[in-house]
Amino acid sequence: MEIKGHTAIVTGGASGLGAATARALAAAGAKVGVLDMNEELAHAVATELGGAAAACDVSDAASTEAAFAAVREALGPARILIACAGIAAGAKLVGKDGAPTPLDKLTRAIRINLIGTINTMRLAAADLVALEPLDDGERGTIVTTASIAGFEGQVGQGDYSASKGGVAAMTLTFARELARDGIRVNCISPGLMDTPMMAGLPDAVRESLIATTVFPKRLGQAEEYAALALQLVQNRFINGSVIRFDGALRMAPK
Repeated sequence: MEIKGHTAIVTGGASGLGAATARALAAAGAKVGVLDMNEELAHAVATELGGAAAACDVSDAASTEAAFAAVREALGPARILIACAGIAAGAKLVGKDGAPTPLDKLTRAIRINLIGTINTMRLAAADLVALEPLDDGERGTIVTTASIAGFEGQVGQGDYSASKGGVAAMTLTFARELARDGIRVNCISPGLMDTPMMAGLPDAVRESLIATTVFPKRLGQAEEYAALALQLVQNRFINGSVIRFDGALRMAPK
């Protein structure tokens, strides 16, 4: 799909993968709506790009509906959704004291990463079905973000693996569901990425993680994620795909 002139929404767009993708979309000529829990940062990125911003908790229906409405009013209905909002949480089923881990702690990642993604997809799809089709009958496209932890989760991140595995698993199902309306759905599953979360780790931890990579022998760059996301938007024959973006990394058990 041609990007230039269309509205795009990026969740988690104030930093990391989302901010890099928002910038790449704007450079390609899109009108970008930046949605993020951090309203101040979201407005800063949107101002830089000449777009619009809204505070958004993707796990909350009312918050996300209001954010989509704000972008719709400012920029028009979106034909592109890039869902980057998420958290990197982890918890074992049983704590060190032998007690079961509180359920809320075990389901937080699922509420934000999985249910939050579904929440944004339903709103984007509802706007898209009302739009006129473009080339090949396409109305728009959705790109979600999973993780290789959804396939090779490490000890202590079962909840995170479940959330990201769910995002990957639903890709083909929603692509099939929305095909009749000319809406494509694809998913990127990153490996170890050089994001603000990773930057906050001690140098020794960062180096140990880099040592597990295959090739290139480094962390992935947010701009590389953004380049792939734009390719998924532009290439109309990619649909229902989950693309590993990990430099051939396969996670060890620990």
